[in-house]
Amino acid sequence: MFTWRTTTVVYEDSPYGARILAALFSVLQGYNIRVMDSIALPVGVTEDYLDKVLYNLKETPTRVFIVHMAPDLAARVFYQATVAGMMSDGYIWIATSSIGSTVESLSIDKVDHMQGVVTFRPYVQATGHIMNFTARLKSRFLLENPGIHNVHNPSTQLLWAYDTAWALAKAVHIARMSSSTPGRMLLGAVLNTTFDGLSGRFRLVNGQLELSTHEVINIVGKGARTVGFWTPESGILKSLETNSVKGLKQVLWPGHLAIAPKGWDVSSNRRPLRIVVPEKQGFNQFVEVTYSPTTNSSTIRGYCIDIFDMVMKNLPYPVAYQYVPVSDSSRNYDNLLSLVHEKKADGMVGDTTITMRRMNVVSFTKPFTDTGLSMVVVVKKETDGGMWIFLQPLTTTLWITSLAFFCFTGFVVWVVEHRINPKFRGTPCQQFGTVFYFAFSTLVFSHKEKLESNLSRFMVIIWLFLVLILTSSYTANLTSVLTVQRLQPTVTSVQDLLRNGDYVGYHNGSIVPYWLEKMGFRKEILLGYSTVEEYADALRRGSGNGGVSAIFDEIPYLKAFLSKYCEGYTMIGPTYRLGGFAFVSSFGWLKILSTLE
Repeated sequence: MFTWRTTTVVYEDSPYGARILAALFSVLQGYNIRVMDSIALPVGVTEDYLDKVLYNLKETPTRVFIVHMAPDLAARVFYQATVAGMMSDGYIWIATSSIGSTVESLSIDKVDHMQGVVTFRPYVQATGHIMNFTARLKSRFLLENPGIHNVHNPSTQLLWAYDTAWALAKAVHIARMSSSTPGRMLLGAVLNTTFDGLSGRFRLVNGQLELSTHEVINIVGKGARTVGFWTPESGILKSLETNSVKGLKQVLWPGHLAIAPKGWDVSSNRRPLRIVVPEKQGFNQFVEVTYSPTTNSSTIRGYCIDIFDMVMKNLPYPVAYQYVPVSDSSRNYDNLLSLVHEKKADGMVGDTTITMRRMNVVSFTKPFTDTGLSMVVVVKKETDGGMWIFLQPLTTTLWITSLAFFCFTGFVVWVVEHRINPKFRGTPCQQFGTVFYFAFSTLVFSHKEKLESNLSRFMVIIWLFLVLILTSSYTANLTSVLTVQRLQPTVTSVQDLLRNGDYVGYHNGSIVPYWLEKMGFRKEILLGYSTVEEYADALRRGSGNGGVSAIFDEIPYLKAFLSKYCEGYTMIGPTYRLGGFAFVSSFGWLKILSTLE
């Protein structure tokens, strides 16, 4: 109704608090409302922990909070929120019916810390029957408890309990009159009982009381005032009268603000967010900072910067931010992360890898790049086969075996046919030539000699089938040899590097050396490099000439290297899972980035 597009849910860490979350998130998603965070609070949460949670929420841009918990815990939350200054102008607190249904019975000091909260409760029309019941109940309660002078009107839950007792009494009366099984009959009677009770029409649907109308209330002063109603058919209405206007009556928000807050804020101190950007050498495709003496300003660009700018443009509310370039020659980013951790900066944008150690210091969004560690090695082209290249499709053993079968087939056919077939007779020299000509002519299916024996025909059919397979395989292999560039990596696995003791390279300032040592590489054979040019030079020289046999790095860096040096190098080996690049924050405001696709 107020076009708020983000919210944070604070709920009780119990079955009661968690059971509505799935349905709540589904409904909010249907209205294109993003849940930026969901905070579970234990029933016995300490004051220090609650202060820390509220402080983190205060640092986020979202100002709309949905509270779902028991009244006692909710009262503690609102008290600490008042102390933290979060029950003031700009904040929106929406509480579920656990608060709305019990607000009349809460003490004055608890209500004082809920000023401006919007909540709701099932609506029960104030009929004469209820007024009479309330008067009789108060009168009897005061008679039995003479020391108590302030008695609240019965809550909706009490009216439900009263109607439930009447429903059970009616069901018992029906069960007594039946000859069926008492327990089953009683259950059926309760489920089928329908009557007009104090709380309205009593009817169970799927075993639960059917609720239709809810009353939207605003906690102001010493109690609550009705600002609207909700029905499944009409939605939010100012009243239940015919042709009622949609919407709510005047709501007084926290801080006695009569105008609906916008639901977000840039930051807790009203200044643009300060985003640290690392100045570094190498791999400028990701982050590049250039300084212009003429304009005395820095230009910041790169893949990471483009991604961050695009995401910030798609936020549900505008957020002002400014980039702050900071030099970090070591490229381990620990100094920059300390700036974020110590609240000297609001976040960091760059090629920053998620690690467990860093996650203990700052918060990360979801990764926006490929995740994993792999290696690049040099590839070399196989030497050309020259004039004998046509022999390469088949191995030497297969060539000899095929030749032997050609001769054997011709000999067997001659043995069977020369007694009955004049084509296979003549002088020994003529017969020898016929046999070999017949055998090798089957290679191209051009044999002309007519066979007389069925046995020789059967053998020739089988042989022709084998020849067909042999010629097809030879043609395919020869085509591959002549057309496909024959590149072979100089190293095929990590085990080859470990076995040979070759030098390997890594990205300076990255976490790669840690993983290489875990794989079994000795620290003295690990060499660090910073740029793609250094990568290429080290691989070109090789491990024996002051270079390396392989470069290990995260996949985004290796792809950047291969995009510039696409010939002569290849990425091989298994991919080891790593965190990937992500944006950094010291608190929760960057969590919004993780919710955007």
